[in-house]
Amino acid sequence: MSDNTPVKLPYIDQVLADLPEVDLELRKVLSRHIHWGYWENPAVAAYTLESLAMAHEQLSQQVADSGQVQSGQRVLDCGCGFGGTIANLNDRLHDMDLVGLNIDPRQLEVARANFEAQHGNRAEFVEGDACALPFDDNSFDRVLALECIFHFPSRQRFFQEVKRVLRPGGTLSLCDFVPSTFMLVLDKVLKSIIQSKIGANYGAVDYSYSIHKYRDLARETGFLPLVERDITANTLPTYPVTARVFNQNGLTYHSQDSAIVPDRLSRLGLIRYMILAYHHIQ
Repeated sequence: MSDNTPVKLPYIDQVLADLPEVDLELRKVLSRHIHWGYWENPAVAAYTLESLAMAHEQLSQQVADSGQVQSGQRVLDCGCGFGGTIANLNDRLHDMDLVGLNIDPRQLEVARANFEAQHGNRAEFVEGDACALPFDDNSFDRVLALECIFHFPSRQRFFQEVKRVLRPGGTLSLCDFVPSTFMLVLDKVLKSIIQSKIGANYGAVDYSYSIHKYRDLARETGFLPLVERDITANTLPTYPVTARVFNQNGLTYHSQDSAIVPDRLSRLGLIRYMILAYHHIQ
């Protein structure tokens, strides 16, 4: 059964409110990607808008490459946000049939307004629930889910739905904050405090899925693990770079205590930012 009620995401609400007010260059970045970034060499990450924009693009490409996305395929991006990953694929590949899915119509409105097809690609943005996908069986070659699965009401239902809409031999590629064993122990004691801190900025987040649970889930739903890659170190500049850029433009909400929590948990090794890809078992 589908629950088509959008998750409350205070950070997204604030970004949407700020978009009309910020200068054009920052608006281009804010209205494209709303996920963390990937720096190949994080030790020399520049604290600039250009660095942040490139890191966003790199993360999208890393996840897509892990899922073996190539020209000529039909690709579904679940939780597509403002359509940045669809736009990234549109920029780099050709003859693609691209579909972005999101439960929040406001984000889809931004995605549609910013998208311009090129290289023989086609795209559509669909309002819907990732746990009750509004698509036919065996209708996609690849499925992506960038930094959104922790908002879904059920990872199991999502995997089952992806298995249904994927063609045999297809892949699912996602990125997620994966807890360490110690984090799972700590969470039993401090769950309400951690959840309230994270929720104040990012909404309801389920960070309880360990790598072992992902392996079990893949086996139970008919997927074979293809990639299990820890890219935490490459993402660590995200918070300080974003905070610097935002503060320079008068946007202070990224400096709030609630926004810092994922950064601190990552630096302490309590959560790992991972790219996970799975192969549809025929």
